[in-house]
Amino acid sequence: MAWEDRRGERLALIPLSIPLHSPDQAQRPTAIALGSFDGLHRGHRRVIEAVADAAGALEAVPSVVSFWPHPREVLRGETRLLLDLPEEKLDLLAPLGIRQLVMIPFSSALAALSPTAFVHDVLVEQLQARRLAVGENFRFGAGRSGSAADLQQIGAACGIAVAVLPMLSDGEERVSSSRIRRALIAGDLQEAARLLERPYRFEGIVVSGRGVGRRLGWPTANLQVDGRKFLPGEGVYAVWVRQQGHGGGRWPGVMNLGPQPTIDPNAPSAVEVHLLDAPAHAGRELDLRGSRLQVEPVRFLRGQRRFDGLEALSAAIAADADAARRILAAAPQPAP
Repeated sequence: MAWEDRRGERLALIPLSIPLHSPDQAQRPTAIALGSFDGLHRGHRRVIEAVADAAGALEAVPSVVSFWPHPREVLRGETRLLLDLPEEKLDLLAPLGIRQLVMIPFSSALAALSPTAFVHDVLVEQLQARRLAVGENFRFGAGRSGSAADLQQIGAACGIAVAVLPMLSDGEERVSSSRIRRALIAGDLQEAARLLERPYRFEGIVVSGRGVGRRLGWPTANLQVDGRKFLPGEGVYAVWVRQQGHGGGRWPGVMNLGPQPTIDPNAPSAVEVHLLDAPAHAGRELDLRGSRLQVEPVRFLRGQRRFDGLEALSAAIAADADAARRILAAAPQPAP
């Protein structure tokens, strides 16, 4: 990716992953990119690069600082599903020159702080900030009363330079996490990957299912996915699958995301992945129960349908598997 090329020298000096800290554990002093950075798209990376590039001269630890849980969950009671969970961001931030991700516990007491109090109590006293960077739409303090311009003014009084980065446009719209979510809901993985400048992925633990797929001749890995993770729209997808912690092995697969209208219309939504031509393990069928799998959806194949019986369902799965094989055989190999 472009930022990896620009930072080729730095990549040799930083770890593959960075630590996730609470404010009291953070390495200090800091140079801080402040925001939610959900999706870590191009606009976010410009903000992050503004502190990563300056941190060395300031003898400060280049850091990303976000809030947990999302402020909207505390203030409005909204469920906020995330494109990237905090632990997923660690490997994504390291190549950008960031050395730590600091998650500030968000509470009603924190939300009540004035903009000036937030800067003094959190950024100066707790994190010893020497430089800050935010996007131009950044708001903070009680009632979201503080703007990016206010942050610059308050920061200047504390001897902290604050870089305010403009929003990044792409076509007629700005690059945003909301736009990426819309693409994923529509099953447009190509558009989501273009905006992210990387593939969208999620992880899940393999749990026991009812074994219907196995009886049909199409055994599936049933995944338990973190409920905070934003998932694509329901349907059937061609996917790449990796087993985490086992040398990066990957397989082509076909995924059903959503309910099971033919088998049990009342069953809750599920994530089921059938591995295409999965290898045997020690001469036996590969057993993935309890494993953590990473899934990279590549192409939306079709929406959910109810079929006239299990035989028709099995034939549809066979057609999905054939389509997935063709698509993945022609697709570029996924990055590690």
